[in-house]
Amino acid sequence: MTRLNEIKQPIENELREFESYFKQSLRSEVPLLSTILNYIYRTKGKQLRPMFVFLSAKLFETPNESTRLAACSVELLHTATLVHDDVVDESYERRGSFSVKALWKNKLAVLVGDYILSKGLLLQLENKKYNFLHLISRAVKDMSEGEIIQMKKSRKLDIDNDTYFEIIRKKTASLMATSMAIGAASTNADDEAIEKMYRIGQDAGIAFQIKDDIFDYQAKGIIGKPVGNDIKEKKITLPLLYVLNSANSVERKRILKLIRHKNKNTRVIKELIRLVTERGGLEYAEQKMIEYKDKAISGLKEFNENEARRSLIDLMEYITVRKK
Repeated sequence: MTRLNEIKQPIENELREFESYFKQSLRSEVPLLSTILNYIYRTKGKQLRPMFVFLSAKLFETPNESTRLAACSVELLHTATLVHDDVVDESYERRGSFSVKALWKNKLAVLVGDYILSKGLLLQLENKKYNFLHLISRAVKDMSEGEIIQMKKSRKLDIDNDTYFEIIRKKTASLMATSMAIGAASTNADDEAIEKMYRIGQDAGIAFQIKDDIFDYQAKGIIGKPVGNDIKEKKITLPLLYVLNSANSVERKRILKLIRHKNKNTRVIKELIRLVTERGGLEYAEQKMIEYKDKAISGLKEFNENEARRSLIDLMEYITVRKK
């Protein structure tokens, strides 16, 4: 049994029921759209966010039908953003398979992403889950802002530590935060507990994204995208940011010039990866990742102990030691 399967044990039944519910939510009567949605379902990931939803709910009481709806809403949003992200990033790969953008081009990918997003919003409206709609809408706003800030900084290459953490807090951590908050909101948890779960999820999400940023400087294909992909997209993430901050002004200018003008040159990418590795960029990023993970776990430990809390803590440990 894998580590992730052990973590899932307290919510095995809920996840099993969720699978068919989520698959049903991705259906369409339009033949081409149905084909694309089926492809997306077949190439789906580990579905960590629904796990966060169900475990967060079980921290307070037994997950219910509202929890399943909450998990589906989160996963639909996550799926839509991945489809859109591949268009924005001009990515032809997703989890080791061709992206929707690669197979059906930009226009269809954007429309499919919009369709999936609308399915989630309609699901909440049809079930009168206006508190869910508020949480999901806040996530959409934050994720869009984070992406736009990152695009602007990628053009100017003037990112600093505060901006980096603002970007990942909005772009990635907001959805993990929403997963934990919406799970709590599907139960008898009060507003204070829901907001606390949001903050815990935010810290866990920051740790999750730093782990992804570390992967980009490691072996090719480890998370289904080429090594150095962030450099090619002129994204300065924490490992490289640490090197820039510790470099003298002359070297900093040289590094930024390489990223600006030769970011797709294989030799240059290898040089930058070597610099990050030798100058301690990966160690620094890992240290920050562990700090945020530990902060999230400390927040969880303020709630009463039960099997859901133990699995949530294990899940937060997992996202910082995962291999992909």
